[in-house]
Amino acid sequence: MDEIAVLIPCYNESKTIEKVVKDFKAALPEAVIYVYDNNSTDGTDEIARKAGAIVRYEYQQGKGNVIRRMFREIDAKCYIMTDGDDTYPADEARKLCEPVLKRNADMVVGDRLSSSYFEENKRPFHNFGNSIVRASINRMFKSNIRDIMTGYRAFSYLFVKSFPVLSKGFEIETEMSIHAIDKNMQVENVIIQYRDRPEGSESKLNTFSDGFKVIMTIIKLYKNYKPFGFFTWIAVLLALVATAFLIPVLCEYATTGLVMRFPTLIVCCFVYLGAMQSFFAGMMLSTIKQKNMQDFETRLATLQNRYREQNEEGERL
Repeated sequence: MDEIAVLIPCYNESKTIEKVVKDFKAALPEAVIYVYDNNSTDGTDEIARKAGAIVRYEYQQGKGNVIRRMFREIDAKCYIMTDGDDTYPADEARKLCEPVLKRNADMVVGDRLSSSYFEENKRPFHNFGNSIVRASINRMFKSNIRDIMTGYRAFSYLFVKSFPVLSKGFEIETEMSIHAIDKNMQVENVIIQYRDRPEGSESKLNTFSDGFKVIMTIIKLYKNYKPFGFFTWIAVLLALVATAFLIPVLCEYATTGLVMRFPTLIVCCFVYLGAMQSFFAGMMLSTIKQKNMQDFETRLATLQNRYREQNEEGERL
């Protein structure tokens, strides 16, 4: 088991990957640097190998797929995840490791938004999107993660081995954040400096299409992690719509003693039934989620025992 594993997912980062690997080797000499190449066509893998990294491959395209492979294959006491585009300074890495190694933190978030991100990032829609995502998730999940979308994080062994990677692309950071919040894991924020990509290096993130995917991921995860709240909101919305259409029918009946719009009355009744079904669906799914939480805690205890055994075996060797 590695003491510290630096995980670098890469797709066509030949201009920057050598510097990134060498910077992390200098900042964390005890760490093992892993570069996972995701179908690069510009020789990123060979450059990384010559710089001293262990190079492995993931052939399914997408950052989420790469991280799934990394988390399955690598065992370490502390994991550092960063990007290969040289936007995250390696000399900040030890600040991210310390809460994991010394205070049992499960996830440490490299907070760009509290430092230089808005000055360095030249894409205004990215800045706006990051702020919206941070505010919405912290409000919905009652958390205080200061940078939801950052790609610079540290993780514990327990987080990595218990995290179910479902996203295929850049939505993965959002999924990580919500998983940590929902499972009541210890999360810490560490302010880091951020620098924009060097000239000639291009972002793989599409502001609008990937932004839309992130929004849909938030909605999906809110449904999965907070089913009672999600379906209660649907029930309230349906009840309000039904009431808005029913009030004129009731007023007409109070005035004339007749129901002139039977189709409206019937549809409103069915919408009320839909609202009731949504509410009770939320209650049932909330109960199932509670059982899943209990199962997760049992699984976490099993992982803790395995982690302890691996550490003891490593010390004997």
